[in-house]
Formats: sequence, structure tokens, C-alpha cells
Amino acid sequence: MTMSVIPDDRPTRVVNPVPDPDPVRLRAAIDAVEPGPLLMTLVHATGDRALLSEFRDRIAAAKAAGAGHTLAPGQYPKEVADEIRRRAHEILPDGLVPALRIPDEDLFLEMVRVATDDAVGPEYGPYLREQAGFEYLPASVPRHRPVPPGFRVAVVGAGMVGINTAVKLAEAGFEYRVFEAGDDIGGTWARNTYPGAAVDTPSHFYSYSFELNPDWSKFYPTGPEYLRYLHHVADKYGIRDHVALSHRVLGCAWEEDRQTWRVTVAAPDGRTETYEANAVITATGILNSPSVPEVPGLETFAGATMHTAEWDDTVELDGKRVVVLGTGCTSVQVVASLAGRAGHLDVVFRQPHWIAPERGVVSRVDDATRWAMRHLPYYQQWYRLVTHWFTADKSFAIPRIDDEWYATHVSSSPANDALMRICLRHLDEQLGDRPDLVEMLTPDFPPFAKRIVKDPGFLAAVRRDDVALHRASFERIEPEGVRLTDGTFLAADVIIWATGFRLEYLGFLDVVGRAGVTLAERWDGGRDPRAHLGVMVPGFPNLFVTAGPNSAPNHGGGHNVTSEEHVHYAVECLRHLVDTGHTAMEPAPEATDEYNARVDTELDRTVWQHAGTANGYYRNAAGRAWVTCPWRLVDYWTMLRAPDPDALLLSGGPVAPAAPAAD
Repeated sequence: MTMSVIPDDRPTRVVNPVPDPDPVRLRAAIDAVEPGPLLMTLVHATGDRALLSEFRDRIAAAKAAGAGHTLAPGQYPKEVADEIRRRAHEILPDGLVPALRIPDEDLFLEMVRVATDDAVGPEYGPYLREQAGFEYLPASVPRHRPVPPGFRVAVVGAGMVGINTAVKLAEAGFEYRVFEAGDDIGGTWARNTYPGAAVDTPSHFYSYSFELNPDWSKFYPTGPEYLRYLHHVADKYGIRDHVALSHRVLGCAWEEDRQTWRVTVAAPDGRTETYEANAVITATGILNSPSVPEVPGLETFAGATMHTAEWDDTVELDGKRVVVLGTGCTSVQVVASLAGRAGHLDVVFRQPHWIAPERGVVSRVDDATRWAMRHLPYYQQWYRLVTHWFTADKSFAIPRIDDEWYATHVSSSPANDALMRICLRHLDEQLGDRPDLVEMLTPDFPPFAKRIVKDPGFLAAVRRDDVALHRASFERIEPEGVRLTDGTFLAADVIIWATGFRLEYLGFLDVVGRAGVTLAERWDGGRDPRAHLGVMVPGFPNLFVTAGPNSAPNHGGGHNVTSEEHVHYAVECLRHLVDTGHTAMEPAPEATDEYNARVDTELDRTVWQHAGTANGYYRNAAGRAWVTCPWRLVDYWTMLRAPDPDALLLSGGPVAPAAPAAD
């Protein structure tokens, strides 16, 4: 059996050699894969860095001859791609045993620039080495004191962030327990089972950097496939025995005398249990509680209703009259999936989103490419890197505001306008003969003022005779259907709430810090949450809030980047706590205020803060942008590499073990 580059018992950054590749599969893979990552595989296979200068010159010459006019960003001219494939057919059949493994910093940066055919700043080198899955960068301090016996960490939630937290705590030698309210790990992907549920970030990037997956069946994975990936990670890294399923954390309180947190948990049998921990890491996300509008007459409806996050597979949809409320990311997936199944589908919405074309959303990964991911050394790392590069900080300028431009345009700047034109072109290509639909689906605010939607087939679905759009809201629900605010009555057998979630920054937990101050009080009842670096809060020692306020990478990248950054920072803080012999750590109020002042200043230059007519969860009730991180991904990653002692208050010591769990 042919060996795979993927190790069974180690992170995927450890790459196995493949000395006996299947020649037929290898030939097919060379002809199928992307030429940039394939060229990097040749550099690894041969150790010949002269390939980089040779093909950099070939690309430049081809573009100078006019080949670059129709190329997408990062795409190689055809004659260059053909030569890379020819060279690969010569070199790779002798065996896939890399002569070069992890390049040094200078060589790596040169490889990145050739692989992307782009100007990549040196600050991106360390960030891309880690995020592309080449290596985990050394900790801030090379050697650490051993973790004291009994030092325990409570983790709230077993979704993407909770699983990541468990893996990294174990690697660092910390004892931990994960509490998950649901009956399965997986978080969002265990709860959202509606038809068409899928990730809207490219699959080969939307995964852990330490556990790449060569076997994605689609370029944007479905919910069930992503859940299988999370289960695989949990099994491979042995965290299931540390997860308490169906255990809902009710709250936690800081015990000043013991310098620990008392975590209160509702057990499956109805009992309330307590767990004492030296630190708490929340991994619950911010979109958990389904948002269902209060509509008069709901109780009179004779049919079935359900929220997309509480999907009921027993409800019959085939041939039925279905009304969907909403046109966000979830709605477009549901509508694209149900069109043709439902007898008639009505889609009701107050405000459209900008809808961007994305061929990969529905495209499958062919067998040859999957074989390459699993068997060509470092190919999947380079494919991940190139994918990430063009979907991350390359979009940083798009939400920024050019004041002079914004004063006379719907878009906020020339860069923002370029994206708007792409979306408008997509609308015209799909619905050009239906000006009524184009008008209904064209926003009057700039792209990124609310979340961009990638089209999974929604625009094709709304062309159907059995699908109708309504720019209105529900006025009331009647036994046989829905009355809209424009007076239209929609007969319905089923109502689907594709209305998203209530945004909650730990509002569902009773968190009590020093001097009895609650997190709700500190955050004005959840209306104005603030945190240092989006993670820690003054007065709440050893509490780490992942996916905290102003930490979402809304210009690009993915939640997986923030997940790894926050977990890394929390673990580094705990190591610093142990190394210094203290028991409690929290950010200084002055440092927290200074950081948030910089956040507000930077966001004041973006459409996240100045959104025109756009509604949505990006802004709180007072209109402040409270979700988005204003920094480039690379800059935020750099901020979170190590705790800044000058920004922290350390107290207590030495560390005492937490008490055993008690009923």
C-alpha cells in the first residue's frame, strides 16, 4: 500500500515521504493540480532553489508578452503551467521523498512570493509558516517551568475553538475539562443540520493548521463533512475523555481566597455540580441563541414552524408551501436546497445582502487533486497558503473609507467599488432578464457594511416559477399563512426562520469576578463589551474569552485563524503565570482602555462603523462596531504571540492546586 504524507499519530506538519507513488495516480495528479503549489512541491522534492528564479523569470516574461491580461490573481500563464507539469512528470516518478523540508526564513519568503506571484511582505513569513501548516512556531519563552500538579483549566464549549483549546492545553501539559451543553462535540456544525448547511470559507483553509485534511470532497465543505472532520481531530488527539457532554455551564465565580474559579454546571440528570479551576477559557462563540421574531398570531398557525438552527427532519417539505424569512448566509443555502423540492417557496426579507459569485461553493474536489493532497509532499500546505493569501489580507482595503469617494458613491472607495461591480455583474448575469428581481436584490449600502453572501445557487433558484421574493416583513401570522407588511397574504404549510442568532458576548453565563462585579455589569448588560486584545477583561483574573468583542476577521481569512490566535495567547498567558509563580493574571485597565481607543479609531475609518442604511449584527444598539477586528490578520496574529508583561497585573502565588470537583 502506498504511504501517505499524513501521519496517523502526529500533527500533519510532520510530512511522511512517499517512496513508491502509484505512477498512474501520480500522472493524473500532476495534470490536475494547481501549478504554483506543484512548483513548490518540486522545490521540496529536489532542494533546487534555482527553480524559483527560473520560473519567476518565466512568469514575468509571459506576462510581458501579454499573457497576464486575463489571469486571475495568482494564476500562472498557461505556458508556464505547462512547463511546470512537464518538469514534474520528469522529476516526481522517482519518488516523493523531500530533499528540502522546512525552508529557512529567507527561502520560505522567496517561495511564498513565487507561489502566489505576488509581493508578500516579510512580516507575513512567520504567520504563513504557521497558518499554512508547515510548523508551529516556538513559544515566546523556549523553556517553561512544569505545570504544578492539580492546576486545572475549565473550557466552556466543544466546538471548533473548544477542540483546539483542548489539544493545545494538553500539548502544554495542563489538566483540563471541557463542558459542552449539547450531546455531541462540534458546536455550530453539530447544531445546524438544515438542508444545504455548509461552510462559506474555503475548506482547505478552514481547518486547523496542525491538522490539515487532504480528503475534502468539496472546496467549501458541507456541515456534515465538517462535523466529521472535527470528530476526526477529537479522536486523533484523544480529547473525548476530557469532554463532559450534556453539561451546561451556568456560570462561574472568582474565589479570591483560593485564587480559583468556581464553575457551576447543570448535569444531564438535573443535578448542579461545581468544578474548581485555576483558569477558565470560554469557547462558545457569539451566535448561539436562535433569533425568532415576535410576530402576532404565531400560536394560531396550523402548519409547522422551525428555526434553521433547530431543524426538524420530521417536517415534510416536499410539495409543500414553504415561507422562508431572511436572505442572509443561511437563507441562501436553504433556498438553493429547497427550490424544486417545495411545491412553492416564498422568500421574505427586509434588506438584501451583496451576493458574490463563487464557483467553488458548489464545486467538488476531483479524485486526482485529493490524491495529490494526500501524497505529494507539502502540496496541501502550499495549496492552503495560496488559498488563504488571496482570501485574507488582500481584502483589507475593501471595507476602508475614502471620504471624498464615499460622499458621492454607494461604495466607500475604489477598492470597495470593485467588489460592488463584481456583485452587480453577477446579478446581471443571473437575473439580467428580470429587472424586478435585480432591483429587489440590489443593496443601497457598500459591500462589507453587512456580511457578504457567497452564492450557492440562490440567484438561480429565485428565477424559478415556483419561487417568489418579497421585499417586506411579517405583519402577522394567520392559521393558513402569513400576512406581510405590504398587505400580501402568503399561504403556507411551513414557516422557516432563517433569521440568524442573537449576538451574545457570554450573556447566557453568570460570570462574577473580583469584588462581586459581574461581567454583565462590566459590559453594560452586554450592550457594550470591551476586552484587552479581544480576550481578557480587567477584574476577571485567568478568564480568557475567545471570539471576544472586536476580534472577528470580517475582511477575510476565517474563524479558524482567530481560534488559533486566541487559544495560543491563552496558553502563553497561563505558561507565563506558571513561570512567574503567580496565581492570578488580568489586564491593566489602562492598557485595556488604550487598546480599545485604538480599535475605535481604526474602525471609524471603515464601513463596519459607517454602514449607511445597512442593518445587522455588526453594530450594537448604540451603533458602535463591536464584532469586527480592525487589524490585518498578520498584525493581530503578531499581537497575540506572547503576553505583554507591561499590560498585565499579576498577583498571588505560589499556584495552589484546585480542589476536586464536588456536587
